[in-house]
Amino acid sequence: MEVTLHTPDTIYSPRHLPSWLLLAAAAGTVNGVAFLMCEQFVTHVTGIVTRLGLEWHTIGILAEYAAVVICFILGAASSVVAIQARAARGKRPRWATPLISVSLILIAVAALGHRGAFGRFGGTLAADPPPAILLSLLAFAMGLQNAAVASTTGLAVRTTHLSGPATDLGIHLGTAVLTAGSMRSAALRGAALRGGKLISFAFGAALSLPLTQASGFLALLAPARFVLLAAALSFTTNWSPSDFRPNHRSHSTDILNSP
Repeated sequence: MEVTLHTPDTIYSPRHLPSWLLLAAAAGTVNGVAFLMCEQFVTHVTGIVTRLGLEWHTIGILAEYAAVVICFILGAASSVVAIQARAARGKRPRWATPLISVSLILIAVAALGHRGAFGRFGGTLAADPPPAILLSLLAFAMGLQNAAVASTTGLAVRTTHLSGPATDLGIHLGTAVLTAGSMRSAALRGAALRGGKLISFAFGAALSLPLTQASGFLALLAPARFVLLAAALSFTTNWSPSDFRPNHRSHSTDILNSP
């Protein structure tokens, strides 16, 4: 089923480029908060699966790592179902629904954590089993986010992990060396987007440190805002890809300046 909302016309448009960077920064902040809380990651599925393999002999820890991975996958699946369900009934998809859900989950976790539902922030030692409920909720939210973006951009953009974007960055740079003209321009444009996501993710992780020092679990309110802003910019339905073609320049300007 076709769920693509964004084409290259919109992916690289001035309105939507900031959204991919905001979402990467949000994922970096969430990952940073999780690490500062208990030295565990929630968006780095490769690392989590590695730990799952290393802890195979400890059933309790194995189950908790498995729960985090499963919740990430369930989040991704839920995102696609939420978008496609209306399309399957012949209705216009609510593209922003998964990202709004991500923001609400982050706000809920922040509020529950602030009220002590997950214990003292930073009170879990790295050697202890990770707080499975907290990490699973965050992993579910990140799965929602990553699939919401990937499925609506034709798998061209992902925002919660960096192995793929780093590989793409290298591919685009290599292509730029070997090509010229429009192909080289397209490769450099792709490289700039991937490089920007790496920087934004690192920025979000860096931001998590002062935020958690100042407010503990409430630091998650920052990525919740980032996600909501990205949803408002790029997943509302008052625009279409044609608004960003060169021959619609004036209409595009009106869209960019709209509330």
